[in-house]
Amino acid sequence: QGRLVESGGGSVQPGGSLSLSCKATGFNFKIFDMAWYRQAPGKERELVASIASGGGATNYADSVKGRFTISRDNVRRILYLQMDSLKPDDTAVYDCNTNGGRWPWGQGTQVTVSS
Repeated sequence: QGRLVESGGGSVQPGGSLSLSCKATGFNFKIFDMAWYRQAPGKERELVASIASGGGATNYADSVKGRFTISRDNVRRILYLQMDSLKPDDTAVYDCNTNGGRWPWGQGTQVTVSS
């Protein structure tokens, strides 16, 4: 099975930035479209951003478009999410997975945006 370990979360003020990383092992990372998901308390998990296997095409949820940037390094097998201009509504646990959620959900990394 695939294993995904997220890191980089933390607590920031509105307008701040965070850089998330996801290290992938146990599967052929370079052939899978990948994605970042998030889940806030009391809400369902939602797709935040996705990226094609080769790192070309990207898509973003309307709520984060223009503020977040997804990227990947297929040699190092790492998925990234650069988060700028953070808002309180971005507060959630962020998880990485294939686009479609093929692998088991792990612990994710907590992002908290507050004053």
